[in-house]
Amino acid sequence: MNNKNMIFDFDGTLADSKQCSVLATQQAFSEFGLVEPSPELIEHYMGIPIEVSFKEMAEIEFTEESFQELLINFRKAYKEHENDALSVFPYIPKVLERLVEDGKQLYVVSSKKSDVLLRNLQTLKIDTYFKDIIGSDKVSHYKPHPAGILKIMELYELNHEETVMIGDAIFDLQMAKAAGVNSCGVTWGSHSKEKLQEENPTFLVDDVKQLLELEMHYYSA
Repeated sequence: MNNKNMIFDFDGTLADSKQCSVLATQQAFSEFGLVEPSPELIEHYMGIPIEVSFKEMAEIEFTEESFQELLINFRKAYKEHENDALSVFPYIPKVLERLVEDGKQLYVVSSKKSDVLLRNLQTLKIDTYFKDIIGSDKVSHYKPHPAGILKIMELYELNHEETVMIGDAIFDLQMAKAAGVNSCGVTWGSHSKEKLQEENPTFLVDDVKQLLELEMHYYSA
């Protein structure tokens, strides 16, 4: 199996954004007069867009106007915290560099808006490794719907059997399955190894460096 096309999630896979997301979410909810979600609840929903997760975590029914206000508050808070609370996982830059040298084509499919995703990739100095990025604003359906993967595959005429989706959340593995591509769960992000195992991923890795040799790290249920 030659996974020459590698599609990465961002939050919890390439970048440790947990602290930034928790701080920004709790600040936005507090400023709006809502009960602050727990860090555990916020972490569970990392991986799907805030347009979905915030409605799940809030205790009220929103008007369109009030919900947009909450989203604006979050994005403002996230930008305030991202320089201090957002970091790339150890060895990710070196691993990405090696993958590109080995001829792999790298992409990112994220629940972030594309402009924020690009800004974050540039801040972490890993943007140049990726051939393209797909944010939530570029698809009509959010994770775990496979729209992001399918868009990449259509644009670049990728082979399903040579493509793998890499992510830290069950939503990433579910979208990979729905798209008919290989999946790789990583255990250093938001969802536990046990949760990821329940999705029966093609691969399951505990160390960033194992991404260099996915063919050798099959997950066996």
